[in-house]
Amino acid sequence: MSPLHVTRTLPEDATDAALRADVRHGLTSSPKSLPPKWFYDARGSELFDEITGLPEYYPTRAEREILAGRAGEIAAASGARTLVELGSGSSEKTRYLLDALTGLKAYVPVDVSESALTRAGEALVADRPDLDVHALIADFTAPLALPETPGPRLVAFLGGTIGNLLPAERAAFLSAVRTLLAPGDGLLLGTDLVKDEAVLVRAYDDAAGVTAAFNKNVLAVIDRELGADFDPGAFDHVARWDADREWIEMRLRSRTAQTVKIPALDLAVHFAAGEELRTEVSAKFRRDGVTGELAAAGMELTHWWTDKAGRFALSLSVAR
Repeated sequence: MSPLHVTRTLPEDATDAALRADVRHGLTSSPKSLPPKWFYDARGSELFDEITGLPEYYPTRAEREILAGRAGEIAAASGARTLVELGSGSSEKTRYLLDALTGLKAYVPVDVSESALTRAGEALVADRPDLDVHALIADFTAPLALPETPGPRLVAFLGGTIGNLLPAERAAFLSAVRTLLAPGDGLLLGTDLVKDEAVLVRAYDDAAGVTAAFNKNVLAVIDRELGADFDPGAFDHVARWDADREWIEMRLRSRTAQTVKIPALDLAVHFAAGEELRTEVSAKFRRDGVTGELAAAGMELTHWWTDKAGRFALSLSVAR
């Protein structure tokens, strides 16, 4: 059986330092904002798993439909001998690709969560004793150094997570991915597509209130980690479609004028009544836009697959 290789490039205290920096910067800016990665503590991850099963939330089901039906085509088109997955988490959906990539020699899951990587990696090593698994504890938005593995490489970035990056961040991210690829290597990218506003808003504001709880969980994270006194009940969940930018914004709206203290940062943050804190942007895409953004980063879109309803797309591009 091949061993599980685990490499840490993320310093042990990096998460705490990043949280402090993001909270200080985001809550002293105008307008106020926080990056969505801070939703995902243990409770936030549980809530997101619940969201993916809600009737209103289609992206996970739509992407899984494409992977289940098209994994063989993706494997044939990429010819990958190494699969690199950015933000791999449990690697659940990836198993469609792992099963289809018959010539695969190595799998490199990349995630900030050591526990998630180790669990998923150990399960894969047990199921696929001939596969070299190199788990990389790293922030995929920072420069990456990948282990030496056979080419061609296929980098997978699934789930529509690319939409959480602002346009300049997306451009920087895609350029960084291109530096990981040799000519002919590929990027498999999941993108949620532009569609009816009502469908989009419902996906981020479900009737059961699970997404609202998920949104407010970021306040609980700041309370626990930085000793803040946010009262999640003093904020309302807001999901809004920005038609000009073609993205959904999730926000938290302060019900009253209030001041929140964050002792770990020696910071007091005032919210006016009705003031909103942006916690997530989720961009939606069109094929032409995806093609253009990939081309600007030095990659050529060669394949485009959608679910039957045309809600979500997986694209394969190759490094030029």
